[in-house]
Amino acid sequence: MYQKTLVIGHLGRDPEMRYTPSGVPVTSFSIATTRKWTDQNGQPQEKTTWFRVTCWRKQAELTAQYLKKGSLVLVEGDIDASAYTDKQGNLRASLELTATNFRFMSSGRSEGGEAGGAAPKADGEEMAPDEDGIPF
Repeated sequence: MYQKTLVIGHLGRDPEMRYTPSGVPVTSFSIATTRKWTDQNGQPQEKTTWFRVTCWRKQAELTAQYLKKGSLVLVEGDIDASAYTDKQGNLRASLELTATNFRFMSSGRSEGGEAGGAAPKADGEEMAPDEDGIPF
């Protein structure tokens, strides 16, 4: 069996990089994806889903260096969902994505704007679109 999750969204906060006790870099940030539609009454609707993302090693260093709050990014990875009860007693879910690959969709250093060319991968090479992986 195989699972791959792709998420494209905007960072909700600046990435936070830290190191494990053995010195391995790890960076965490949150991505918001928003779905907009018009309901049967013609009223605009909107739903935002948040994903917590963790990047390791070279990916951690690159995301910490180049991303900031509001940056648009594509993240590919393994997803894990967990349930918890919030302070008000409501049942909630958390979606956590451990990144295996990513692509900068905006520069992260300027206001909006698309980044030109291919973005660097974790190993320093350029990442070209994977047309074979597109399901449509």
